[in-house]
Amino acid sequence: MPSNPTRRPEENDSSEERIKRFLATASHDLQSPLRHIAMYAELLLDDLQETLDGEQLQSLRMIMEKAQTAQRLTKALMNLAGGAPQVTPEEVDLQPLAENIWGELIDETAVRDAALESRGLPSIRTDPALLGLVLRHLLANALTYRGAAPLQVAIAAERMGADWFIRVSDNGTGIDPAYRERIFEPFWKLPKAGTVPGAGLGLTTAREVLTALGGDLSLEHSDQSGSRFLIRLPVA
Repeated sequence: MPSNPTRRPEENDSSEERIKRFLATASHDLQSPLRHIAMYAELLLDDLQETLDGEQLQSLRMIMEKAQTAQRLTKALMNLAGGAPQVTPEEVDLQPLAENIWGELIDETAVRDAALESRGLPSIRTDPALLGLVLRHLLANALTYRGAAPLQVAIAAERMGADWFIRVSDNGTGIDPAYRERIFEPFWKLPKAGTVPGAGLGLTTAREVLTALGGDLSLEHSDQSGSRFLIRLPVA
């Protein structure tokens, strides 16, 4: 994680320890409720699958799958906080992954004047839960820091040599040059009028997760027309 040159090394170490403690505690506390959600959804599927219609069955399956995905993610974050991340690579189709995350965020935020362009994304081999977490943070940031115009977000990917490069761009408010490294610091939030949700850990966690995957996250471009983040991942 890059450090701010105006900050002392001990301050950077303290911030890293704080984020690790936060991730470990939050992930540990989520394990039990997530396990119970998945267990009860599975029990309901076993008991009621003969009496429920197709849409109801699909909803129960979705609850169980999402809880299981969250369990895997929280375990990975606990391992990341402990310095020994557990990565489970598999073939990941970026197109449905991005579309599903976007749909969930739109439902959560109720932002209706936003559009995602992500046609023709490739399949890559990586950990789907961890990459999904990174995309969720970047897309959530775009929804939070949108401008007055309807939000337009685009995701594009290309392979160059031994790496995949995934670009997430938006037409939001942009980021002041003075803040372009600070946005990756733990517990720091970009100044914005009104209340900004979250703990200020989204981009920090995303960068740490990508480091665990052998990649990186950077702000490639930002001005009054919007921002573009660059995800680099190694080709497995």
